[in-house]
Amino acid sequence: MPINWTKEVEKYKTSLIKDLQGLVQIPSVLDEENATPEAPLGEHVKEALDWMIALGDKDGFETKITGNLAGHIEMGDGEEILGVLCHVDVVPAGEGWTYPPFEGRVENERLYARGAIDDKGPTIAAYYAMKIVHDLGIPFTKRVRMIIGTDEESDWRCVEHYFKHEEMPALGFAPDADFPIIHAEKGLIDFNLNVARSKVDEYAPKIELQSFNSGERYNMVPDRAVAVLTTHLDQTYLLQEYDEYLKENELAGDYYIVSGNLTIELHGKSAHAMEPDHGKNAGLFLLTFLNRFDLDVNAKAFCAFASERLYKDSRGHLLHIAGSDDISGDLTVNTGKIRYSKEDAYFGLNVRYPVTYDMDAAIKKITPQLKEKDIAIQILSDAKPHHVDGDDPFIQTLLKVYEEQTNQKGELLAIGGGTYARSLEKGVAFGALFPGKEDVAHQKDEYIDIDDLLKATAIYAQAIFEIACKK
Repeated sequence: MPINWTKEVEKYKTSLIKDLQGLVQIPSVLDEENATPEAPLGEHVKEALDWMIALGDKDGFETKITGNLAGHIEMGDGEEILGVLCHVDVVPAGEGWTYPPFEGRVENERLYARGAIDDKGPTIAAYYAMKIVHDLGIPFTKRVRMIIGTDEESDWRCVEHYFKHEEMPALGFAPDADFPIIHAEKGLIDFNLNVARSKVDEYAPKIELQSFNSGERYNMVPDRAVAVLTTHLDQTYLLQEYDEYLKENELAGDYYIVSGNLTIELHGKSAHAMEPDHGKNAGLFLLTFLNRFDLDVNAKAFCAFASERLYKDSRGHLLHIAGSDDISGDLTVNTGKIRYSKEDAYFGLNVRYPVTYDMDAAIKKITPQLKEKDIAIQILSDAKPHHVDGDDPFIQTLLKVYEEQTNQKGELLAIGGGTYARSLEKGVAFGALFPGKEDVAHQKDEYIDIDDLLKATAIYAQAIFEIACKK
């Protein structure tokens, strides 16, 4: 007789919500300043990991903590492992919440908390899916292992350490993105374009750029830029031009004198680097404005490069690295950090490239072109693209489960972001945000709909049953 997974989940509703509240009440934000060997990413991050492991111990699963950075909860039998890759770290709560961010208040059929949708809610849903299948006493053909990370929001040190010491699952899913299925994730490369400051002015410039600062993270469109200028002209014209420039581009800004130098600020609009066009890059807007004027020779070269090769070109055409494919779409370029001072000058780029794109060849091609402009490429990190063929039986099984549980047509998605799924050769992101629902991850008043939490649990339970159990 077929199992009604929705009814099975309903039996656990009260305890599921209670356990999610227990987990979100731990403020598991990265805290390296107070790190210890027992808690290398901070006391509360380790507390959240310990909390999940204790839950697994209570329910009779096999558990293990690896290097105090990650752990796992396992059930079943067999040589192969079905991995369920989750994380319990969260981004800072920030200001302006209507509900306490670390309480887990339930109101309007929603549970509000930092981590409710990213990723503590989906983690508890996946855990209860394991528990439900386990409690039904169904024989297994595979082991099912929930792998719990603690550094997903930062540098992934958790999974890097974990997979150096533990088994690699043959296949798996990360409940840390969108339904139906994300089977392709673009490559992610961060690199600096270091600009040499070696030119000498042949005449006295009217404006000297002393410093420029914009952006703190490669994966965010910077919403603020600051330029410090020494001016040898009447500043009235420059500032009138600046006011007009701000109006034309629907931007905000300010200017003031500090220690005899003119400081100009520009305020743009932040956005995730997955789609730079959703923001307004304050740094590139300000450099493009400064490029209008008679600058010192080094500053002129710096501003001109920004204006001619980076400004309003999120697809890399002006850098000659544009590319696209039918699986994952366009390459995107985000200039996330810009620095200019007496010590150094660079543009910090985050590029997300399609799964069929050869980034190594692209870097090799543009290196000599940039060298002609006294610019050197410094690669900081490069996570290669990830793609699982849509015809794979594993993918088809997950699609079948999604369609049966939702009565909606499943489809394959590609993203510019990265999930733990790319840690596995055959890994995909699988929920827990349903199509058409508001994505409130990293935002104030983050929440998960209770109905969606239960529905996701049913989907994960059936998926585990279909993939890892004897029928």
